[in-house]
Amino acid sequence: MQIEWTPEGISKLADWWEEKTPQELLALAVERFGTKVALACSFGAEDVVLVDMLVKINPEVPIFYLDTDKHFRETYETRDRMAARYGISFVQVKPALTLEEQAARYGDRLWERDPNLCCNLRKVEPLKAFLRDFDAWITGIRREQAPTRANARKVEWDAKFGVVKFNPLADWTFKDVWRYIHENDVPYNPLHDRGYPSIGCECCTRPVRPGEDFRAGRWAGFNKTECGLHTS
Repeated sequence: MQIEWTPEGISKLADWWEEKTPQELLALAVERFGTKVALACSFGAEDVVLVDMLVKINPEVPIFYLDTDKHFRETYETRDRMAARYGISFVQVKPALTLEEQAARYGDRLWERDPNLCCNLRKVEPLKAFLRDFDAWITGIRREQAPTRANARKVEWDAKFGVVKFNPLADWTFKDVWRYIHENDVPYNPLHDRGYPSIGCECCTRPVRPGEDFRAGRWAGFNKTECGLHTS
């Protein structure tokens, strides 16, 4: 099929994308964009699944992580175990400001006063800079994760970053994710076993209580459920 990789062309094929498996979508992304597509990895359950799938298709595709300098120790350890398991190097994407420089400019512990600004400085702006060298990116977002993600398409035009966006696991359930992890013996962040279905920065993430949704532990106490990467 001849695919027109424009916002309109991608939208017209919404039903066609929906029929594709994650592996088919990843293979399509690699075939079309080669090393001009990159996988965003936060070392959460969904992303380690995509790493396992992508490495089996093409281990040369860049896999990057946004290093905010505030991740859990377990997250960095998961990164190292994944690198050893798959024989790959994860691309570290850092903010323009160190934590010390951010504190000097905006005040100490900005995440406790203005988490939106903190996320913008340490996640959104670094991603914008990084994606300038790419034509597409791959994410692990799923519709089940949050109401803000319920309408995510498997392939869409990301107007915020000006690239094609692949969400291969959009229609997967949490059970689907864990089934794949266990069946393929994929390394995962041990915080998932301690009540953290969604893992971000240590300073802004708590365990989820029984009955709460997947992302209730993120930015608890604030009217905030997204870091800004997946919002227009």
